[in-house]
Amino acid sequence: MYYLYSHNDLDGVGCGILAKCAFGEDLEIRYNSVTGINVQVDKFLNRNADQRNSEDKLFITDLTVNHDVEQRLHQYVQEGGKVQLLDHHKTALHFNDYGWAKVDVHHADGRTSSATSLLYDYMIEQGLLERSVVMDQFVELVRLYDTWEWEAENKVQAKRLNDLFYMISVDEFEAKMVDRLRDAKEFSFDEFEEKILNMEENKIERYIRRKKRELIQTFIGDECVGIVYAESYHSELASELGTEYPHLDYIAILNMGGRKMSLRTIHDHIDVSAIAMRFNGGGHAKASGCTIGNEVYRLYVEEPFELEPIRVDASRNQFNIKGTETGVLYETTNEDQIFVFMTSSGQWVVEWNDELLSFQFETFEQAERHIKRNYGAWLSKDEDYVNKLSDTVRDIRTRHTDPSSQLTDNKE
Repeated sequence: MYYLYSHNDLDGVGCGILAKCAFGEDLEIRYNSVTGINVQVDKFLNRNADQRNSEDKLFITDLTVNHDVEQRLHQYVQEGGKVQLLDHHKTALHFNDYGWAKVDVHHADGRTSSATSLLYDYMIEQGLLERSVVMDQFVELVRLYDTWEWEAENKVQAKRLNDLFYMISVDEFEAKMVDRLRDAKEFSFDEFEEKILNMEENKIERYIRRKKRELIQTFIGDECVGIVYAESYHSELASELGTEYPHLDYIAILNMGGRKMSLRTIHDHIDVSAIAMRFNGGGHAKASGCTIGNEVYRLYVEEPFELEPIRVDASRNQFNIKGTETGVLYETTNEDQIFVFMTSSGQWVVEWNDELLSFQFETFEQAERHIKRNYGAWLSKDEDYVNKLSDTVRDIRTRHTDPSSQLTDNKE
């Protein structure tokens, strides 16, 4: 008998689907949360202490166990038990000290790994599965989504596979995928799936638009963080927010009902798994998470609670356009005006309420990043931009035509 204990997300269930293709009915699968895996494995070890079958084999995929269960697993293997742990999170690399575990963050060809892709390679190497085009395609879609590479490569089908996973029950998803991998020549969605996926995409767009208006910004440690409360569509929401607000180092999504915090970043200079580890969590460099404990609650909920949401940049401008060398106008919650423009020497500078600040930047993006991170500024509408330019022209004209103004200038 084979036993597979895996994570309850797409990558974890992808492992279960491969296992069903390989072992058929001679398999028991349990999908677990990050903390639930310890209880599940503990039960297995207690049960098998008295009823050990030399043919039984336990697979643990996409999850790792705590120190106590780790030691029990090692003892179980030393006494003749069969275990294979496969994971791809760098926070689990110490499991490579055991012969019964394999943790690879990357494949030999350099691709970032997922649990499903690692299990697929293992099963092919062990002769438990035969490679096929449809299975290659399915495994790659799971890998692309789980590693967030789907967005950079514009592999929308990977995202749609994850959408489908959350739209139907796990049992139905498993059955559909197992039949497809066994019978189809290439991976695709059927007509009904395409229809409900299109409906789901419209629903996600509406949800993200609403959540954009709820995003708050603050500094936690040295990082500028965007915080939002959301129970659904974490990956899609974080991707959209990270792209819309690149000045934020990472996005923290808090699911208060589930008492979980997800961390996402689009940047290479930030490793959110290291941040999650501060709170006994973990994951990938660009996607991690942890439980909302007392410290997380204080930093991400209690202290920023009174902050106002980020104001959205004006989106329909024809004149006040980002990167315009003659000047771009921003404003703040205190009704201050910030004007960013390029000097004759090619440097970008910042005026605060018509007063030139001492900062200079090589690019417009650097200047905007600075004012958004430090002042919470947003792009003004064309109307305010035109009014500012009109006021500036009026001031210049006054200084050149008003005798009293000239007299004042001469006295100075």
